[in-house]
Amino acid sequence: MDTRDTELKKELDASLQARRELGEEYESALVDSFLEKVDQRIDGAVERRVRRQCAEQRMTAARDSRSPKATDSWGERFGFGIVSLVLAVPLSAIGGGVGDLPGLLVTWLGIVGVNVVQAARTNPGLFGRRKPVRDGDWED
Repeated sequence: MDTRDTELKKELDASLQARRELGEEYESALVDSFLEKVDQRIDGAVERRVRRQCAEQRMTAARDSRSPKATDSWGERFGFGIVSLVLAVPLSAIGGGVGDLPGLLVTWLGIVGVNVVQAARTNPGLFGRRKPVRDGDWED
């Protein structure tokens, strides 16, 4: 039996004892008082359950927001890499033809930059912000 159940049983016993001592004219008030206490206990239990479920939903939403999206599949990432390499050929020709070696370097820095941004978007935590891994909780 839970301690709250024990407390509720004590409240019921006290209400019954008070009814015996006070008589039938106070029975309605005693029953109303006891039912109010039961309602408060039920409200408290429901409130705790709702808070717990809201916290669980927030945790689930937080986990889902950190994980890669379902649309970020391996095929999409592979396709992005292929497209960027295919577009790299004419962009390299244009950059090298217009700006010689500096133009070619700027073109390839742009291509690499776009791919790095795409990799960071599809793989959160890829470029740092990882917590150091400890050997265990044996440290004092």
